[in-house]
Amino acid sequence: MFSVTCNILPKVTRPTLIRATMESSTNSNPTVTYQNILMMRHGDRIDQINPLWLDTAARPWDPPLVHDGMVRAFRTGQRIRSQIQFPIHRVFVSPFIRCVQTASEVVNALSAIDLDPNATSSKDVLSIDKSKLKVSIEFGLSEMLNTISIKPEIAPRDRIFEFLISDLEAMFPEGMVDHDAIPAYKEMPQWGETVQECTNRFLNVVNTLANRYPSENLLLVTHGEGVRTTFATYKEVDVYDIEYCACAELRRKVSSQDGSTEAGKFEVITSLGQAGIKYHSLTTTSDQ
Repeated sequence: MFSVTCNILPKVTRPTLIRATMESSTNSNPTVTYQNILMMRHGDRIDQINPLWLDTAARPWDPPLVHDGMVRAFRTGQRIRSQIQFPIHRVFVSPFIRCVQTASEVVNALSAIDLDPNATSSKDVLSIDKSKLKVSIEFGLSEMLNTISIKPEIAPRDRIFEFLISDLEAMFPEGMVDHDAIPAYKEMPQWGETVQECTNRFLNVVNTLANRYPSENLLLVTHGEGVRTTFATYKEVDVYDIEYCACAELRRKVSSQDGSTEAGKFEVITSLGQAGIKYHSLTTTSDQ
């Protein structure tokens, strides 16, 4: 389970004016739509289930999912597909293997043609609609790079976290990776970032990607701290537990007129019901 590391919340970003993101229109009335973002934690990681895995792991700082984690991720994708009232257009994912595996299972569940309701993983998916969505690796969604999240004896000795991006991209259905997508962060965060710097990073990723693709709904697959930060900031609560594959669900109003797009403030919504996030109000002691 994920434990809280910080209760310091930055101010929420105010309405943003995004210029020249859509074709000009002579219509004097603005077009109003909603943009939706899901911020999702990865599935069950092997080192939390089998601590002995660390003794022989070549990359102990980058644990993969266990089988139950893959199943949980796929079923979360099924739940997203059946319960939300909007399509997912793009998926951005942390380069850590547990997040890529999680995103791969979710993408398969979202894009499967004639999905079998009894399917439990991507291995049960026979056919994919590759036009459904696009996937990109996003360094800004990476784990918090400090000793709070990664023990010094587990981190790389040189503190450089390296990933073979082509191998990670190969885990997604062929043709679904968008190599033209512009990331919020073009390289990994530096080791030793503070909790506040990490908080700012996650919120910056949300706003940067949302503003870059204001007409699209996004799924961001990340780590517990990313979900905690996002949910706590926009709902203005104290989050104390994040389950595996928990989702923070955000929505904002987007108005387009004459070539400019104005985006409102994000709000937390709960179309997915119980999202696996436990919190209590900043002004009361009652738990949610």
